[in-house]
Amino acid sequence: MWDYPRPPRVEPDSRRIEVYAENEKIADTRRAYRVLETASPPTFYLPPQDVNRDLLIALTNRTYCEWKGEARYWALASDRDKKSVGWNYPEPTAPYEVIKAYFSFYPAAVACFVDGQKVRPQPGKFYGGWVTDEIVGPFKGEPGSSDW
Repeated sequence: MWDYPRPPRVEPDSRRIEVYAENEKIADTRRAYRVLETASPPTFYLPPQDVNRDLLIALTNRTYCEWKGEARYWALASDRDKKSVGWNYPEPTAPYEVIKAYFSFYPAAVACFVDGQKVRPQPGKFYGGWVTDEIVGPFKGEPGSSDW
């Protein structure tokens, strides 16, 4: 992952990606995109048609990514506290239009799987990288990485 580019690169990924919350399947696809960015594990984006939007509710908070534009956040509709479990980019900037409205999820908030392997969350409270056995750190978000 240290050879991942900056700005980030987007590439298609046909592995089976599944996301669950409270034993309910939020998403299941083989049409994901992986975003690769220096110092972070990959982040997977899933097509909106493969996400059960009935289980999600849009939040009002937004952030801005210098590369992809404004992100919108999502919570589980069943969560009274409305904690963010994922995000998307409704109008991403060029060249990231391919992930327009695609969803990504925080492995620390919901159970994410890549070809049956449970994903471990990227360290840190904000980051959404998906750590699998093929990914080797250190990662942004670990102790001592705040100035990377």
